[in-house]
Amino acid sequence: MNNRLQRGVIILPGALTLANLFFGVWAIVSAAQGFFGRAAWLVVFAGIADTMDGRVARFTRTGSRFGEELDSLVDAISFGVAPSLIVYHLFLADGNWSWIASFFYVSAITVRLARFNVEQAGRAKAVFHGLPSPSAGMTLATFQPFSQTAFFQTHLAAFAWPEIMTALMIVLGLLMMSHVPYPVVPKFGIRTMRGILTGLWMLSMIVLAIWVPSHFFFPFFLAYVAWGVGRALVLGLFERLPERDPLLDEEGDEAGAELRDIDYTEIAPGRFGRRRRRHRGLRSRLQRPGGAAPRGRGHQPVRAGSEPGNTDTEMSAGSDERSRDRLEH
Repeated sequence: MNNRLQRGVIILPGALTLANLFFGVWAIVSAAQGFFGRAAWLVVFAGIADTMDGRVARFTRTGSRFGEELDSLVDAISFGVAPSLIVYHLFLADGNWSWIASFFYVSAITVRLARFNVEQAGRAKAVFHGLPSPSAGMTLATFQPFSQTAFFQTHLAAFAWPEIMTALMIVLGLLMMSHVPYPVVPKFGIRTMRGILTGLWMLSMIVLAIWVPSHFFFPFFLAYVAWGVGRALVLGLFERLPERDPLLDEEGDEAGAELRDIDYTEIAPGRFGRRRRRHRGLRSRLQRPGGAAPRGRGHQPVRAGSEPGNTDTEMSAGSDERSRDRLEH
């Protein structure tokens, strides 16, 4: 029973990732058939599955490099190809070269996911480096349900939405490839007031998402995108500029430059770990006030009252006297 339970726990994150892929492919097919509302909600379901698979993998400690790579490939389809095709069929299908905007968006999300695998995959994160791909994909996809609401038809339908959505697609692609920090899903709890308030805020967001989904998702993701950009701009205004260009080389002689220790223990812990500990101990003995250098093979003690540099001279003088005594006898 325990072995079956363990196998089920290991399979669960992969099953959620494949559910993400299932919803993404279904969204592509629905968009091709003209069911854009269904395609939009399928992208949202893919985002929910994507949120759950990473958390389940970390909670059960069943994450692996294979799972990270699979998740990125699936995200490129569900939040890259599917949303771009929804926007293409809605606004760009009549142009000859308008599909270039969709190509740029899919290229941007692919680059973003490749960088994420190198920098942040498999680790707990305080912020995302660049706009997360699920947020970008759901921003594009949920415009269609929002455009069918009475509020949109009354107040916003007169705007040039084909141009706006094309520009939004390009901006989202640039933000995904940028280093603008975006907050992760906040943690909540009952031990602190901050945790309680965070939990209440998340609960209210869930209630709104279930109660008025067509009105909620597109403005919510737009606010998330704008929050990251606005926060980066505000923080950038208060940061002190560097005194010199950090990309320029240092001028002058490099002899006085600070030397850095290179740690190879992650490559070969057994081999380099012992060597590093031995070198650290030797360095501490040499730097100790009044400490003497360790005795090695061939070390000769220095007699009191003699200089270290005269040791070889005294030894040679003693050997000459002994040779003279043997000759005389």
